[in-house]
Amino acid sequence: MNIQLFSKKDTKPSIWSGGLTYEYIIYPKTAIYADRDFGFRISSATIEQTPSEFTKFKDYHRYLVMLDNDLNVEVNKEKKAYEKYEIMEFNSDDEVTSFTKGTDFNWMVSEKISDRKLEITNSNQNCNAEIAIVFSLDTTVITINEKPYHLETNDLLVIDNHEKENVMLLFSSECLFGVLDF
Repeated sequence: MNIQLFSKKDTKPSIWSGGLTYEYIIYPKTAIYADRDFGFRISSATIEQTPSEFTKFKDYHRYLVMLDNDLNVEVNKEKKAYEKYEIMEFNSDDEVTSFTKGTDFNWMVSEKISDRKLEITNSNQNCNAEIAIVFSLDTTVITINEKPYHLETNDLLVIDNHEKENVMLLFSSECLFGVLDF
């Protein structure tokens, strides 16, 4: 099992059509974002202009959570509204237009990975997924098998557990918690 902590302050911005994007992780490490050959990618983006067209990615499933604002979007010409921290789930090939400025959490997962889930939780989790992610919504401590990890707001913890060991996670506050199996 490999546990990695990715700090928001260590991410470097790239430009997208609506603002800036900060990549935490692309998996596998050898994948290239522009080639669209990754299993999953986790980033946070700013939406600085409205309306903004979300980047389309064929064959990817996407989870998006606004971190500082509600979200008003059109998905394939249908108006939708999401509250702060509400999970928006969509096909990354959909036509999505945002009418809201703010900062988001963005998890793109290849459609080849069908066993995936994202939720907001502060409940302890017993997990044996191949990959588990924890994204802190506030300063928090995540204890994994009795070892504490201190996360600042918008930090990411990734547990690479291909051996599928049983892992106990204890949350001190609400976080985004995602799992996937290949």
